[in-house]
Amino acid sequence: MGKVIFHIDVNSAYLSWTAVDKLKNGSDVDIREVPSIIGGDESSRHGIVLAKSVSAKKYGVTTGEPVAAAFRKCANLIMEPPNHKMYHEYSRQLMEYFKTYTPDIEQLSVDECFMDYTPIAHLYGEPVVFAHRLKDEVREKFGFTVNIGISEVKILAKMASDFEKPDKVHTLWKSEIQEKMWILPVSELYMVGKSSLMKLRNLGIHTIGDLANTRPEFLEAHFKSFGKLIWENANGIGSDVVESEETAAKGVGNSTTLSSDVTDTEKAKKVLLSLAESVSARLRKQEFLAGNVTVEIKYSDFTKCSHQASFLSPTNSTTKIYELSCQLFDELWNGAPIRLLGIRTSKLQDVGEPVQISLFDVEFSKNGADEVTNNIPKSKHIGKKLEKLEKLDKAMDDIKKRYGNGAIMRGSMLLKDKEPGSAQEE
Repeated sequence: MGKVIFHIDVNSAYLSWTAVDKLKNGSDVDIREVPSIIGGDESSRHGIVLAKSVSAKKYGVTTGEPVAAAFRKCANLIMEPPNHKMYHEYSRQLMEYFKTYTPDIEQLSVDECFMDYTPIAHLYGEPVVFAHRLKDEVREKFGFTVNIGISEVKILAKMASDFEKPDKVHTLWKSEIQEKMWILPVSELYMVGKSSLMKLRNLGIHTIGDLANTRPEFLEAHFKSFGKLIWENANGIGSDVVESEETAAKGVGNSTTLSSDVTDTEKAKKVLLSLAESVSARLRKQEFLAGNVTVEIKYSDFTKCSHQASFLSPTNSTTKIYELSCQLFDELWNGAPIRLLGIRTSKLQDVGEPVQISLFDVEFSKNGADEVTNNIPKSKHIGKKLEKLEKLDKAMDDIKKRYGNGAIMRGSMLLKDKEPGSAQEE
């Protein structure tokens, strides 16, 4: 048996967890069985539908629309407020349960994860049979349901889990792509949002099959590197590496949910600079260098995407983390309104460990490469330019330590309009 990956997704997580919690506390109404939504205060930024029941969907209620619009469609709608503390607790319990089978669990969000079934296949047999067993156990043990998608790579497993719901198991092996996936509207492809959907339709691309059979060079001309990414998704080309919690923990990151959707590059990059400042300062405080950086974007329609790259040599420099993050952002952003931005560094090593420097980090003398070593401070084994960046970072760290984080900021971080948001550190 080759590589086998599960994508496990809780069906209507917020609504399901709220329903289970209310039933445990004596409610005689299962909100999953009546027109209901999870939503916020209509007067707040979060006054939108976060989750809906099947009955509410029949009235035309959609996820992401204003709560007021949902009530106009269904006057007797039941609305429950979001309870993120409770969601995280149910999520924690679920992930811990999966780990009783294997430690190879990669949590994507509060309600979904990947499981690498390959190392345990010899214990539990045929993957589809075990997947049915697993989803049934979740329903019986926790009172809510999950969908499980199965494939050789993560992107196809995720696509499979989105097929018919709820409480289902689906396969999407590479050999099944044409039959099961290419026939679907291109809007069903992971990472294709409203903005890119309009562009694709204007190009005559209506199904996932149309996209898969379009030349990637043509897509790159219209979407930059994002075009190649969605072409790969359409053809089932993607990673089969499940990064366990242990691997994921070896990183430092920060993300922020924005108070209003960001729609221009300049403002987005000012947010990225703020995140780079925070992440790099924590790396320096913990005496780590990072070998890799990941940029995450969550759009206003709640779709998420991320892109990562490696540094030429490990670093904790604010400037270097920011510059590479901007490069990744430019390659990743599809132009749609942004609700959340995040930066995460990984492949960490202690500052004291030997560092293999890149020639791009070294300032050559006029006398040639023989004097390279003389241009590298012995203490850090980096070039003069990096030494200056280190001194700047250290000076800013010292000022913030003495007078607080707001005591100093880089000139490019000065915004005409303040960008408040809720930050989340990793």
